[in-house]
Amino acid sequence: MTEDLFQRRLRGMALAGTLACISMALPARELQIGVVFDPADSRYDRTRLEKNYPGQPLGRPKAGAALAIAESEFSLAQADLKVSLIDVAADNIEDAHAKIEALAKKGVMHFLLDLPGSAVEQLSKAAQPGSALLFNVSASDPALRRAACHAQLFHTLPDESMRADAIAQFLVTRKWSKVLLLAGTSPADQVMLAAAQGAIKRYGLKPVASKSFKLSNDPRERDMANVALLTAGIDSDVVWVVDSDGEFARDVPYRTVLPRPVVGSAGLVAEGWHSSWERNGAPQLNRRFRKAENRVMAAEDWAAWMATKAIIEVALKLPDASRHRAALRSQELVLDGFKGARLSFRPWDQQLRQPVFLAHGGIGGGIAGIAPFDGFLHPKNNLDTLGADEKESSCRLGDAPGATGQTQTGAKK
Repeated sequence: MTEDLFQRRLRGMALAGTLACISMALPARELQIGVVFDPADSRYDRTRLEKNYPGQPLGRPKAGAALAIAESEFSLAQADLKVSLIDVAADNIEDAHAKIEALAKKGVMHFLLDLPGSAVEQLSKAAQPGSALLFNVSASDPALRRAACHAQLFHTLPDESMRADAIAQFLVTRKWSKVLLLAGTSPADQVMLAAAQGAIKRYGLKPVASKSFKLSNDPRERDMANVALLTAGIDSDVVWVVDSDGEFARDVPYRTVLPRPVVGSAGLVAEGWHSSWERNGAPQLNRRFRKAENRVMAAEDWAAWMATKAIIEVALKLPDASRHRAALRSQELVLDGFKGARLSFRPWDQQLRQPVFLAHGGIGGGIAGIAPFDGFLHPKNNLDTLGADEKESSCRLGDAPGATGQTQTGAKK
C-alpha cells in the first residue's frame, strides 16, 4: 500500500468517525401527543364502568394510545423519533381551548379528544385553519361527521350511523325485516334513534312500531319501563332497543312477550372493537392490552390506539407536521387496524373507514358477524356502505385547510 493511499484511508476513517459522533450528539426528534379529557366526565364514573354495559367505555382510552407507542418502539428508534403523551385535563371548553393553544405554541400539533360530542364540536369550531390536528376517539355523534365537521378534526371511532347500518345489514341478511323500536327519551337516545331510523329506511326494513321507555323511581311511571307491556300485541321479527345509558336495555332480552331476538343496545350490539375477534392479529393486540391494563380493549381504546398509529405513520414519513393533514386524507395512506380490511380516512368527513363487529354476550361473548356483509356493495369502497356516504353527507371538507362543514341535501345510497 502506498503512503498516499494509506493517508487517504486514514482521513476517510477520521471523517466517518466525526460524522458518527455528530449523529450521536444530535437530539432525537420529538413528537408529543396531547390527550384532552374532562376529569369529571360522567362516562367514566366508577359505578358506571363496573356495570360493563355493552357498547359502553370500559376505561379511559388513553391506554390504547400508550399501547400504540409501545408497539411502535422499534420503528421509532430506527427513525430516531421519540413519541410521548401529554395529559390535558380540562374542566370546561375555555380551559381546554386555552391549554391546546398553549401547547400548540410549543410545537404540540396532535391531540386526542376524549370528550363528549358537544365538547368536541365546540373545540373543533374554535380551531383555526392549519392549526393542531384533533382526533375524536370517544364521541359517536353523527353530527360531528356532518354539519358540525371541521377540517382539523378526524374521527377513529365509528359513529352511531355506522353502527346502525351494521345492524341493519345483519337484519337484511337474516331476513328479519319487521322491526319493533324501543327508545329512551334523553337527547343521546334521540341521536341513536335517528341513526336507527335512518338505517331501517336505507336498507328497506319495516318499522312495525316505535315505543318510548322511561326509567323512573315514581310508582306511577313504573309501567313505562315494563318490557312485557311495551312489547305486548306487536308481532315483529326483531326488537331494536335504543338506550344510550344501557340500564334499561340489559333487561330487554328474554323479557319480550313473543320470543324475539334483541339488537341495538343489548343482545346483538354493533361494536367498533371486541375482545372476541380472533383473526388478523387481533388476539395478540387484545393480549397486549389486557397485560398492560388488566382489562379488555373496548372500542374507545381501539380508536385511541388507531389514531396514535395513524399519527406515528405520517410522522415517520413527514417530519413537517403542517403536511400531516394532507397525508392522513390521502387515499394512499392505508392503515392496518387488525380488522381484516385496508383502513383509510374518508376525505369528505375525515371519518376512518372500518368494519364494525356484531357482538353478543358482553365482554366474554362472541361475534355473530362483521359488517359490511357480503352483498352490500359500493362503487368505490364497500366500507362506505356504513355511515354517511359522500353523496348524502352534509359535510364537504376539501383540500383547503380552512374547509368546514356545509349543510347540503344528499342522495340515498
